[in-house]
Amino acid sequence: MSTASSLNLDFRKLLAFGTGVGIEIGATDLEVAVTRVRPNRIAVLGRATIANFAARPAAEWGREYTELLKACGVERLSATVLLPRREVIVRELALPGVAAKDMEGAIRFQMDTLHPYGEDDIEWGWSPLAYGHVLVGIARRTAIERYVALFVEAGIAVRSFTFSAAAVHAAIGLNGAGHGGDGFVALSRTGAGAVEVYGESRSKPLFSAEFQLPQARATALALSELRLAPDTAPRTLEEILPKPTVNPVANDLSRNALPYAAALAGACPHLAPAANVLPAEYRRFNSRAVFVPTAILAGLLLAVAGSIAGYASWSEKQYLKQLDGEIAKLEPLHRRADAVDKEIDRDRARALLLDQFRKQTRMDLDALNELTHLVEPPAWTNAIDLARDTARMSGEAPQAAPLLKILDSSPFFEKTEIQMSPRANGEAFQIRTNRRKGK
Repeated sequence: MSTASSLNLDFRKLLAFGTGVGIEIGATDLEVAVTRVRPNRIAVLGRATIANFAARPAAEWGREYTELLKACGVERLSATVLLPRREVIVRELALPGVAAKDMEGAIRFQMDTLHPYGEDDIEWGWSPLAYGHVLVGIARRTAIERYVALFVEAGIAVRSFTFSAAAVHAAIGLNGAGHGGDGFVALSRTGAGAVEVYGESRSKPLFSAEFQLPQARATALALSELRLAPDTAPRTLEEILPKPTVNPVANDLSRNALPYAAALAGACPHLAPAANVLPAEYRRFNSRAVFVPTAILAGLLLAVAGSIAGYASWSEKQYLKQLDGEIAKLEPLHRRADAVDKEIDRDRARALLLDQFRKQTRMDLDALNELTHLVEPPAWTNAIDLARDTARMSGEAPQAAPLLKILDSSPFFEKTEIQMSPRANGEAFQIRTNRRKGK
């Protein structure tokens, strides 16, 4: 694990502070769990089954629920409720490259294609997954309002309606537990005897389903869906959830871990967000008093973070001050080195100029000697003018035109120009020719 990841997990553990109530709505019963989360410690405060709630007066089983919360000392808490799987359409969407602030708009844009409810009013919620995916839950508004009315009649405050996949995913990420690795498949039994399957992999960040099949067959289907190796050993849902430090005997996680997962998601929603399909107007949040410890801890963390930031700034200033001091010490040497470099360049230029002057005399003599050989008797010259780039001469020759080709064929001259005028005994000529470079 990288240092950054380790620090992130340690920071999450420090923020894992809260208490939650999880309720799973079963076919006939309500399963309730109360958990308290602290850094490096999770305690299950209470566990109860409210039997046959649908056929009993709401006030009656509402009192059972209230008594459980009073016994746990958390009577002011609002609950996180797991809706029955049949009431929620669950979709996993891939939104690569979509910014976090734009994800809800992107989901809303394609909402009509995600459910079979047609023109019926719906409620939906979402929570982020890995690799740019999101988990979306969709329910009919009539179903939501029916359960809202039921819990209001029972006197139960509810903060969230979610579903099993969102609650389990949130609970796994709580208190430093991660979603990393190559993937896994976890199994559990529902109250009706079905096989509840939950899995994660790099190819599919989340898979959740309920099968009326043998466990081996359900496992094979899940591994295929997750693109995991066929020999991957299944785990239990109890194994992948954060292990409670204190757990009453009545809370058998091997038989029904979903209320526990919902309670964990409700305890620290800031660390473990679970998709909430409950409309905002029906949400009842916990008493402000339960946030006092979190606020104190957050204040301490902010103070520590401020101290670290202040020390980092002071340390950086000291380091820059030392660097400036060292630079000031080396500045005279730097200026001296620049001056020496300029002096060397100046002397080198002088030496090259003197060398060029020394060579020029020899080059002029060579050019004059070449002209002497090229203009042979009976041709003769009466004036020769040598410049750096050109040579000019005038004279007479029986035939002056051949001199043009003779001079251009020389390694010393090129681009010769000649002017001729006839005389009694030959032709007078004036020649201008360019000296070849380096000659």
